Amino acid sequence: MLDQQGFNLWADNYDKTVQISEENNEYPFAGYKEILNTIYKTIMEEAHSNVLDIGFGTGILATKLYEAGHQIDGIDFSTRMISIAQAKMSKANLLEWDISKGIHPDIRGNQYDFIVSTYALHHLTDKEKVPFIRELLSLIKDDGKILIGDVAFETREQLNACRHNNIDHWDHDEFYFVYEEIKLALEHICHCEFHKVSHCGGIIVITK
Repeated sequence: MLDQQGFNLWADNYDKTVQISEENNEYPFAGYKEILNTIYKTIMEEAHSNVLDIGFGTGILATKLYEAGHQIDGIDFSTRMISIAQAKMSKANLLEWDISKGIHPDIRGNQYDFIVSTYALHHLTDKEKVPFIRELLSLIKDDGKILIGDVAFETREQLNACRHNNIDHWDHDEFYFVYEEIKLALEHICHCEFHKVSHCGGIIVITK
């Protein structure tokens, strides 16, 4: 797993790395553009929404939403990526923070129409994901949505098959979503849906 310094060094080439993997339909970024486009279109159904983007990186998705008139708050732990994104969104509220510590204190108590996270929450262990998502639920309005686009699988068997097929470059320090398991862990507090996009990616939609 990349630490903060690693992400700072990767920041300037991050978008190109993603593009190559996505265009070749390869793990881990197969379906990346469709995932971001689907989330973008979902948010664009409402005008001038309040959006929290967790792990916004260089701001690919957040910038498009910002330019369309949405209010953007963001959390990322890479100083360099924040610098790149802030140059595109001068009035966005972008905070440096490690999500393994939970939600940044400055946004606790806020209420959002949408909370978005793309390719970031796999840095949390499976045990950490559930309480973190519970915390996110307290930040969305009654009709709000949490939209998680990531390396994700419906079952543990599908994840294991993908790992077997990509064992030479599998990242063993990342913890990918297994929808069946997340749904079971959260079913008593929220509603979950999974939309498969590629052989290794999809969107989890969480509502109250």
